[in-house]
Amino acid sequence: MQTLYNALIRTHHITSRKKVAALKRAADTYQCAVLLRSGGCPGIMYVEGGKEPVESWVDVVRRLRYKDFQLVTRPGVVEEEDGLGKQGTGNGRGEKKDGKELGLAVGLYEVESVKEFGGIMARRGGVELVEEGDGVFLMSS
Repeated sequence: MQTLYNALIRTHHITSRKKVAALKRAADTYQCAVLLRSGGCPGIMYVEGGKEPVESWVDVVRRLRYKDFQLVTRPGVVEEEDGLGKQGTGNGRGEKKDGKELGLAVGLYEVESVKEFGGIMARRGGVELVEEGDGVFLMSS
């Protein structure tokens, strides 16, 4: 059973389709699940997977030189509310073994609004986006 790690990245915006294609290739290459908020300000990226794949994917994002790149949460262990972590709960396709939706499948999933991004993160549990003064969103647990 593999322990899952995650990271949250905020950028000024994500509009370049060429860069989004590079992020999708990296998600497929490194077998990470990625949730991307694109189309304007702010750009938000959430990645989940094994430790090395998450770190490698974050390095790809750094090399793309996004404006105002901020690694909001460094790659860390994903923990459920009971603190046990999520290892062994999924089948690799974003579903639990009993067929219920777990969250993200391997690959890149793109949304256009912060509200939709926040809704998906809230349904995953233990993760919440919070608005601060100038519209900046942060992850808190």
